[in-house]
Amino acid sequence: MNNNNVSTRPSSPVLLWLVLVVSSAVNAAGPLVGFGLPVRMVAGGIAIGAIALLVVHYVRRRRA
Repeated sequence: MNNNNVSTRPSSPVLLWLVLVVSSAVNAAGPLVGFGLPVRMVAGGIAIGAIALLVVHYVRRRRA
């Protein structure tokens, strides 16, 4: 059973990976650079959100 009507956006996982890498780098390098805790918490939250969206994207692609 294939659903060929599902529109795929090949750029979305690439952008999500880019957001994940950048936010993780900000979160990891924050203490070294001198970022405050709120900045690092926001970066960590963005990284968790990107991971969740990548998992959702993967699951939807597997079902299609």
